[in-house]
Amino acid sequence: MFTGLIETVGRVAGLQRSATEFRLGLTSTIPLQALSLGESVAVNGVCLTVVEMSGGLFYAQVSPETLRRSTLEALRVGAQVNLERALRLGDRLGGHLVLGHVDGVGQVLAVRREQNAVHVHVSLATELQAMVVEKGSIAVDGVSLTVSGLDARGFTVTLVPFSAAQTTLGAVAVGQRVNIEVDIIGKHVSRLLGLGRGGGATGVEAKEGVSWSLLERHGFGDGTPR
Repeated sequence: MFTGLIETVGRVAGLQRSATEFRLGLTSTIPLQALSLGESVAVNGVCLTVVEMSGGLFYAQVSPETLRRSTLEALRVGAQVNLERALRLGDRLGGHLVLGHVDGVGQVLAVRREQNAVHVHVSLATELQAMVVEKGSIAVDGVSLTVSGLDARGFTVTLVPFSAAQTTLGAVAVGQRVNIEVDIIGKHVSRLLGLGRGGGATGVEAKEGVSWSLLERHGFGDGTPR
């Protein structure tokens, strides 16, 4: 579990590819002695496991599913990445609850500057739209941001100078692909309502979704026709 408050910007220093494995070697300002084998680190919003520490780098393995659902496969040596270590119980939750489980990849459609703010418009897959609300939370490349606008193509987030300077989003450009994780609350509500990816739970009720007739069958309401 993460907060979406980026701890530091690291750099890809090594890539190991084979027929059976994809491994990232990363360098950052996080001291290696502060890391432990097996712990979780979010890399551009993707929760990865530290599997090795050597030569001043820490290494993380990336599964085929993660490569399919994120932008990590496009990383090259020298690329900058947002890094955040896992949340500890008792820490302040300054952003929002971020799982590090990327829901999809969006594309930057527009970047607009207004005084000291930067508005970034990002495309959003149709199946995720029901899970995003204006003024709600969303993670873009692991950065916790507030949705400042919604339209048929996607959503807009606004970067303040600190967020732009302390993350990779300060250099974001039109056409760039970014990892998106919608709010966990939105995902669960959407699942219960039978909306978006995955639909509802199993059974007829999941296909029907939540309706007055469903609620009345389970003892809610006074029987008044709707």
